[in-house]
Amino acid sequence: MLARPPIASLGESIDAFRDAADSFFSNLAAVQWGLMAFALLCFGIYLALRSRAYFNVLRAAYPETDFQWRQIWAAYMAAYGFNNVIPARGGDVIKLFLVRSSIPGSTYPTIASSFAVEMVFDAMIGSLILAFAFSQGVFPKPPDFARLDAFDLAFLAQHPRFTLFLITALAIAALAGVALLAAHVRAFWERVRQGLAILSDRERYLREVFAVQLAGWLFRFGAFWFLLEAFNVGGSVRNVLLVLGVNAVAAAVPFTPGGAGVQQALLVVVFAGAAATGTLAAYSVGQQVAIAVFSLSVGFIALLTVFRVRSFKEVLARGRAERAAQ
Repeated sequence: MLARPPIASLGESIDAFRDAADSFFSNLAAVQWGLMAFALLCFGIYLALRSRAYFNVLRAAYPETDFQWRQIWAAYMAAYGFNNVIPARGGDVIKLFLVRSSIPGSTYPTIASSFAVEMVFDAMIGSLILAFAFSQGVFPKPPDFARLDAFDLAFLAQHPRFTLFLITALAIAALAGVALLAAHVRAFWERVRQGLAILSDRERYLREVFAVQLAGWLFRFGAFWFLLEAFNVGGSVRNVLLVLGVNAVAAAVPFTPGGAGVQQALLVVVFAGAAATGTLAAYSVGQQVAIAVFSLSVGFIALLTVFRVRSFKEVLARGRAERAAQ
């Protein structure tokens, strides 16, 4: 079977997302707002615990430097909120600037490498969740992604050679960037290792990072349980793990803000038959809109109250000015 033309796939993806959004707004009266509020509270606790684990990573990297958790929390929230409206994880740039300015004497290579510590837990739990999701018989296999109404995921599945080329190009670009930095920044590798310092102390890592992230993951699990209940899809261990599996796939294709489009297409397929089509469409958009609005609002408040800046653009301007001054 011939692959669909990319432009047609893009149009279908936009139409599918628009239809799901229409279902969301037409089903607002059926949403259980109390459960949604509780879900967002759980999600806020999840992000707070994630920020605490990251704070512990930074404390290990800078043991003799005094800095506050509330600044790291504010940077974390602002970055997460920004990632929900800007593609390609642009919020991570904001986190880099804000964390760097919050820790006296810190360096960009150390802060950037510290991001990788969080990924150890994410990779482990994500692989387990995906293994479960694919074992349930409702999750589309990677070759079937080409038939989904999600342009970015379908395009990559339809063009495996381009996908391989893109992955290779990104890897080469990353290696070139590291080589360039290594040539121009003295003690670059020492600074990179500094950001990973907590990994050398296994007990401390398990206690201060892994365990805290696990506690946060439980609150994230609860958040999606209550979101499924709020939209009348039905909360259960299986359903939540399937949603988390969808999120894991969407996070791997960060071409749209928060994986918009990919999440909607996968959720409708995964939960087909579990609820009415309109209910599934409403949930697929509603849960993402709710989390995006919540995280963006909290992130903006954090910027305003902790860093005294009034917009994400101002953060980027300050970061560029600081970088130019250095």
